[in-house]
Amino acid sequence: MLDQALTRTLGHTLNRASRSARARRAVESLPLTRKVVDRFVPGETAADAVDATRRLIATGRTVTIDVLGEDVLDLAGARAMRDAYLALLAALAEADCAAGADVSLKLSAMGQALPGGTTIATDHAAEIAAAAAALRCTVTLDMEDHTTVDSTLAIGTALRASYPFVGNVLQTNLRRTPGDIADLDGSGARIRLVKGAYREPEAVALQRKAEVDHAYERAIDALMTSDCYPMIATHDPAMLDRAVAQALGAGRGADRWEAQMLYGVRPELEQRMVDGGHRMRVYLPFGTDWYGYFMRRLAERPANVAFFLRALAHR
Repeated sequence: MLDQALTRTLGHTLNRASRSARARRAVESLPLTRKVVDRFVPGETAADAVDATRRLIATGRTVTIDVLGEDVLDLAGARAMRDAYLALLAALAEADCAAGADVSLKLSAMGQALPGGTTIATDHAAEIAAAAAALRCTVTLDMEDHTTVDSTLAIGTALRASYPFVGNVLQTNLRRTPGDIADLDGSGARIRLVKGAYREPEAVALQRKAEVDHAYERAIDALMTSDCYPMIATHDPAMLDRAVAQALGAGRGADRWEAQMLYGVRPELEQRMVDGGHRMRVYLPFGTDWYGYFMRRLAERPANVAFFLRALAHR
């Protein structure tokens, strides 16, 4: 078993590689089997995402679907991403599996960083939310690095005026998050709680794992006693046990919160939650821009690296 220091070093290396064009070319040139890629990304097309959605629904899970891609550089790219989500929603409706599904949007892919980006991203997200509303789907705005938090939360608040089902994501490694939870209490917003995957400066973010874990526990407690709808996104059984206990203590029924996990990371833990009568939603990414997402999944858990290497060894 890898010790903590080696795990951190490996994680940092893989996170750097996720942003390296040279590393991307090297990885994409490997004869990766579909078994490896499909563990975390079930395919490159909307049809692949729909097929995976059907399989998950059949096991009592629900989905939040992410069209992979971020940091678009022009308006055409932002419009193309909007259109990809609209096409996804249409495909889900055609397959009769749209109701109850969620789509997860990165506002950077909607044009947030462009000149006039707040308006552009809000308009694109609103078009997607309107289509989702007609199909009884929901929308969640992903959170990115700390420089985008104010804009992302503001866009979420603006969209909820017309589409109350629009959710936001909060990252517990950011020092500001307890205040953001307090500010959102009273909004009834859907809030996905994550630890945070971005490397942030110490001035704005906790750096030690133990500190982030403790902040996550406090955030679970705060969300369960708020009027928000908590979406506890974790693969840690202890955190899930805490969420179950805090929901019970706050008088929340199974319909007033949910657990979320990434596709392919802990399917056995997903099943445990389903068997326990809890809502379980799987974060389901798809698309051709799978490289960065795939490398970040390897960085998160040494077991994922071992799986990758075994698959290569037996290709």
